[in-house]
Amino acid sequence: MGFSRNRNTNFEGPPKEFEETVVQINRISKKTKGGNQIRFSALVVVGDRKGKVGVGIAKATDVRSAIRKSIEAAKRKMVIVPLTGTTIPYSVNEKFSAAKILLKPAPPGSGIIAGGPMRVVLEAAGIRDAVGKILGTKNKISNVYATLKALETISGIVEARRK
Repeated sequence: MGFSRNRNTNFEGPPKEFEETVVQINRISKKTKGGNQIRFSALVVVGDRKGKVGVGIAKATDVRSAIRKSIEAAKRKMVIVPLTGTTIPYSVNEKFSAAKILLKPAPPGSGIIAGGPMRVVLEAAGIRDAVGKILGTKNKISNVYATLKALETISGIVEARRK
């Protein structure tokens, strides 16, 4: 009755609900009495490309476990992003730690014009047309969280306008 995995079939299981993107993996080394303790930190963006996106960061002794833990953390902290067609409804400036970002709506067909970490978050959220600029630090973690905070701000503006 169950599924078999023999050499001739390519069974991948049920389709995934969310798309996961690994943004950064850091190697962390800690000096201890017994030598160096090496761990890995993973930053992952998870989204369904329909308006839901989350960011997770986790540490583990191996890379695969760090990625798995960060995916679970990202799924726990999902944000719902309001979309107007294929873009965002409002322009927003946001600051998180040392990261400053500018996020603006764009006309249909222009695509995502934004830097690496910002682009990953916008694509995972399902935004197809937007203009973004990273103004502060080059730190990927801070920039990803600043982008997520900007999307939260936009959803807050939309909620306030509905009332």
